This record gives sequence, structure tokens and C-alpha cells, in this order.
Amino acid sequence: MMLKDFLVNAGTEKNLMELILFFSEQSKEVKRGFFPLTMKTKADEYTRNVFGEEQMVLDKYADGVFVSGLKKTRLARYIATEEQDHLIEVDDPKNNFGVVIDPLDGSSLIDVNFTIGSIIGIYPGNVLEKGEKMIAAMYILYGPLTLLTFTTGQGVHEFVMNDAGAFVLKDQDIKIPDGKIYAPGALRKDYLPAHARWIEHLERGGYKLRFSGCFVADAHQILHKGGVFTYPGFKGKESGKLRLLYEANPIGKLIHEAGGAISNGRRNILDITPAGINDITPIYVGGKKEIGMIEKFMNEDQ
Repeated sequence: MMLKDFLVNAGTEKNLMELILFFSEQSKEVKRGFFPLTMKTKADEYTRNVFGEEQMVLDKYADGVFVSGLKKTRLARYIATEEQDHLIEVDDPKNNFGVVIDPLDGSSLIDVNFTIGSIIGIYPGNVLEKGEKMIAAMYILYGPLTLLTFTTGQGVHEFVMNDAGAFVLKDQDIKIPDGKIYAPGALRKDYLPAHARWIEHLERGGYKLRFSGCFVADAHQILHKGGVFTYPGFKGKESGKLRLLYEANPIGKLIHEAGGAISNGRRNILDITPAGINDITPIYVGGKKEIGMIEKFMNEDQ
């Protein structure tokens, strides 16, 4: 079944369906830029984004594909992306949606041909709301296969791009299984005490380390194989590193709808009201068992 047919059959609201289909089409344009821009990019062409991180030409290209397309189609009122330092308000929008976008998560890995992806969250309006207010979340993975995974609050569903460039249903109503994989960011020497004890607990339990360096790719693995991804607060960056709006909330929404959970180590991230578009947070996302355990360890340290 094709993506559009699935959305129609599921009774997806017309304007929301149009926005989801827009992102599915724009992802193809993002992917088309990989080869020519990778071949052209020089080291001195890198800039830095609002978070002080190296911003590749591909990051800016993907950002432009999504932002310019949204401005042209006027499908949303508000746009916030990891590559912009301000909230964009679209002139004369057709809808009141607010969208948050990580245009190209893991872009620094493209030179070694690892999987990377685009992460998107959709709100009914203002994006500075709790993640639980999202009405849809999705990601597109660019790897051996191009995959689109989404939720509108009625299950988590996955589509794969076929040879004709159309997204075809691959998996429906995905549920996160029990598994023993952990994907940990940050250096072990910088772990905070409660986090270190939790990692030791996982390792004693036979969990295997699987970490690619691309958040969305690692979260996708956890969705399908179980376990937990974490990029914690650590020495020198106790508030964490990953973005609340662009990374934590959309992936958290998807994992929650698949029967998992997301936490900052002490509470559900989806319950947190952002103070600004550039908020960062520690992240623990995966199975409820693993998330419950880190919250137990963290709360014991209070």
C-alpha cells in the first residue's frame, strides 16, 4: 500500500495528510543532493550552527529544501529548525501547523557512507509546547534503503521507497520489543555517578553496545530491536547535548506511540515545556524497563 492510500484509509485529517506527503516528497530532493554536494564540499566551506557545531554544506542544503518548500506551499505557519537561530513565521499560511525539523541528523557520517536521516515533529500551532502536544512525528532514513517512519497518534508505521521513488508500506503498528542493545553517547570518563551505575547495570545484564553516531539511525535500531539509546548529561555538559525540539520530542513521540518511553533521567521529556527553540536535554529513549531503571538510579541520588 502506498503512503497516500494508507493515510486516506486511516482517516488522516486532510491538511495534516498534505503536510506529511510534502515531507515525503522533499526527502527525495534532500537525497538527490548527497552525491553532487559531497563531491564538491571542501573543508573550508564548513560553518557553525547556533549550537556551535560544525555545519556542513549538506546541512544547509537540506535545511533550505525543507524551509523553502514550506514557505512556497504555505502548509505551516511556524518553522523551527536546528540550522536556524530564530523561529520562522510563514506569510499568509494555509494552516496553523508548527513544524520542528532536524534537516539532516548525522550529516558528518556521510563521508563514510553511514545511515543518516531527517527528523520532523508537527504541532497544531505553537512549537514551544510540550512534546505530548505534537499531532504527528516522523523521520526519514537515508541508508541502504530509504525509510519513512511516522505516527499521527494511531500507531507507528514504516514505509520503504521503491525503485520508482514511491513510499510503500513495510511495517504497520510497530511495537518496541524487549531487547538487550544499548547505544550510549558521551565518554565513559565523563559519566555522572548515577548514569555510570546504570550503564554497569546494563552491562551486567548482557546488553551489547551498538552506537553509530547518528541519533535517528540508533533510535531506529532501538525501535526495531529493543533496548535503549542515551546521550546523557555528563561532566562539563550536565544539561546534555541533544536538542529538545528537533531531536528528543519527535523521536520520543514515535517511541512512546510504539510502547516505549523517553526521559531526561528524572522525568518524561514529553511533559517538559520548552523555554526556547534551542533548548538541550539529556536523553534516554527506548524500552520502559530501561527508562524506569535510569529514573530509579537518578532519583536515588537526589
